[in-house]
Amino acid sequence: MYLVSAVLMLFFMISCNDNVKKSSKKWPPVESLPVEEAKLTTAPNVPPAITRKHPAKVVVNLETREFNAELVDGVEYTFWAFGDSVPGPMIRIREGDFVEFHLNNHPDSKMPHNIDLHAVTGQGGGAEGSFTPPGKTSIFNFRALNPGLYIYHCATAPVGMHIANGMYGLILVEPEEGLPPVDKEFYVVQSEFYTEGKFGEKGLQPFDMNKALKEIPDYVVFNGKVGALTDTNALSANIGDNVRIYFGVGGPNLQSNFHVIGEIFDRVYQEGGTKVAQKNVQTTIVPPGGSAMVEFKVDVPGTFILVDHAIFRAFNKGAIGQLVVKGEENHEIYTGKTYEGIYMLEGSTIQTIPKVKEKKDQVVNLSFADKMKEGKRVYKRNCAACHQKDGSGLKGAFPPIAKSDYLMANKERSIKILLKGLSGKITVNGETYDSVMPAMSLDNSDIASVLTYIRNSFGNKGKEVTIKEVKKVRKEK
Repeated sequence: MYLVSAVLMLFFMISCNDNVKKSSKKWPPVESLPVEEAKLTTAPNVPPAITRKHPAKVVVNLETREFNAELVDGVEYTFWAFGDSVPGPMIRIREGDFVEFHLNNHPDSKMPHNIDLHAVTGQGGGAEGSFTPPGKTSIFNFRALNPGLYIYHCATAPVGMHIANGMYGLILVEPEEGLPPVDKEFYVVQSEFYTEGKFGEKGLQPFDMNKALKEIPDYVVFNGKVGALTDTNALSANIGDNVRIYFGVGGPNLQSNFHVIGEIFDRVYQEGGTKVAQKNVQTTIVPPGGSAMVEFKVDVPGTFILVDHAIFRAFNKGAIGQLVVKGEENHEIYTGKTYEGIYMLEGSTIQTIPKVKEKKDQVVNLSFADKMKEGKRVYKRNCAACHQKDGSGLKGAFPPIAKSDYLMANKERSIKILLKGLSGKITVNGETYDSVMPAMSLDNSDIASVLTYIRNSFGNKGKEVTIKEVKKVRKEK
């Protein structure tokens, strides 16, 4: 009993000492501090490391805006944001800095906004002092007492709706001694969007409050849109680089299970703190309104995939990114495939993607050019992962659609494959394939467009596919 009491007393004393240290630390008077303007950066870019060894008065200018932008190819959304992107700009300051924060609400905004910075010690994290109607400016000040990586977000009612529409970002408060230097730093925020239409449904999609209340998002994304960190937008590094990712979750509802396929986090600063909590981590959990810093050295070249490992969120809702690493192969670490042989098959069946109620075709008379444009969009989203962006397929697994004798021989068969799936052996350009093609949950217009695109791309030349032809095959049993 005495031992327990002693331990509790020691814990209480340590806690009190920490609190005293935090609150009683003497900072230079504000009027004596040098003044500088914060350098804000748009994701995935990170502001430069702070090299000064003393506090400063840092002026932050941040604007709130409301605008329409692309959520995924062919889909627009009305974003509410800090700055002109989602997430908002990354802010980097130093422990002990005195911040003069200017929040400016663009005159074209329809809503008032404010900001709650989780780095602020004070009512509402600054929300109480920053409520700003359209066309107005609010100024408040705070001392950066606690180092760490913090989320900021709008806290104007309805709070969930403001966050769901894109109002969040990260603020880094560097410790007095700074962070260990690295070669590359990236800024990534995961969030989800709730739209009236299903994933990929074209046009301007309004926010759906019922889906948000049920926590069933149509999109889960990195940096505000599907594809924000892929293809030409991919992150890049070179072999030997030490990489740090500042990772946050804007929410509003879902935690992230952050993982980089093919890498292990050497160090994780869990929950945005300044101490390494774990080493050699495969996946780290980050809650909504939370953050983490992960560090790892890249040892071999390749394309490493960032995902939320609640895996349908990645491959079906958009939470996927790429880190492209360039350099010489190192077969002491990874060789790639060294052998391919025959393995006894267990057999397979057609796997169907759950059916949705067929909607009335919104577009009936697309021109050939419009079909090619829409078909390319559908192909990129649904087909390129297996059949590749250039239609070359993967030898032994996914047949090529480029210059495909099988595909071009029978237009009706191609329609049927998309509608009903395919399994079993087929021969394409003289090669035998035995895999599974799932039935696709696409509407008639999308199927007509994507098959028209495929039949007139990748070295193929054929007649376009019509909605009437798709409807006919769909009705067949």
